[in-house]
Amino acid sequence: MRTYKYQIRETPKNKRIGNLLDDMWQVHEYFHKWQRQRYKDGLSYANYNAMSAHLTAIKKITYPHWQALPSQAIQSELKRIDAAYQQFFKKLGGRPNIKKRHKFKSITFPGHAGWKLKENRLILSFRKWDSGTSKWKFDKVPYTFHKHRGFKRTIRCITIKRDTVGTYWLYVITDASTTDPYSPTGESVGIDFGLETYLTLSNGEKIQSPHYLKQSLKTLRILHKSLSRKVRGSNNWWRCVRQLARVYRHIANQRKDWHWKLVTDLCRRFDTLAVELLNLEGMKRLWGRQVSDLSFGQFVEILKFKCIKHHREFCQVGQWTPTTKPCSDCGSPNHTLSLSDRQWICPECGSHHDRDVNAARNILRAA
Repeated sequence: MRTYKYQIRETPKNKRIGNLLDDMWQVHEYFHKWQRQRYKDGLSYANYNAMSAHLTAIKKITYPHWQALPSQAIQSELKRIDAAYQQFFKKLGGRPNIKKRHKFKSITFPGHAGWKLKENRLILSFRKWDSGTSKWKFDKVPYTFHKHRGFKRTIRCITIKRDTVGTYWLYVITDASTTDPYSPTGESVGIDFGLETYLTLSNGEKIQSPHYLKQSLKTLRILHKSLSRKVRGSNNWWRCVRQLARVYRHIANQRKDWHWKLVTDLCRRFDTLAVELLNLEGMKRLWGRQVSDLSFGQFVEILKFKCIKHHREFCQVGQWTPTTKPCSDCGSPNHTLSLSDRQWICPECGSHHDRDVNAARNILRAA
């Protein structure tokens, strides 16, 4: 499954999508509370079929305005709720939470019902009550999106998402293959993650991070200070919130773009790439913002995807695998090595080591 992302043009008609998301949030909130009330009453869990039958009943009496919502989108939301509870019953996650209204940001249209794609236009079908005929009728509304590239194969479903800035995005999910193998090079590399040097390769190469968050700290401080002086909930307060969200989105896009380009370069040069599994949450408690700015977890996820796409071998050694203290030449551990020691000499074989390069070599050997 391959997903293509497009930005929907900002027009006054986008308010209808926002209203649709708010109405879908009511469905989301109602069925979560309904499931919790059933548990309090000693009743068994109601699966998707039971929720769908209950929805048909309450749309006629309790919530008649829900009849204006796309039925396929409601079914997708009920399936998502059911999948979350099934994961909870299998002890693969915690109890599903009720999202707040402003955090409910996506709606999915499966199949080809309720929407149509034509060139760079998305046509959504909204149900509207006609008082003259006393019947529901379909109101088709076109939305233009920036189609910067085409998509291949069959479309499985589409998803419309709203980000924190208020911009709407169209996600087209297709069944296209993502395989695009690179020619083999016969090279392997171990990758060590660090705070001072972002990546250290086992061949001695060091890659520094641009630190995009650090570059924008001055702008963020000005906006946060401006936000603190405004009345919470006022128009100027919301305007400043959107400005902040726009800056954070720009930082995230810069970092992600750099990660994709870096991973592409590594996959072209090496057949096997080995990294270590890190306790990033524990590192955040120690070094905070610096670890978040580097975003090593995102880098690893992108690396996994690119290795699958280009037929490269991805290896990840365990968190407790000793990679820092053992000598990469003789394997003898240096128990006196401290965090401040960046260069050291092996007491057994006398080899001179760079701390990060030695760790990268041990990662490659362990993998």
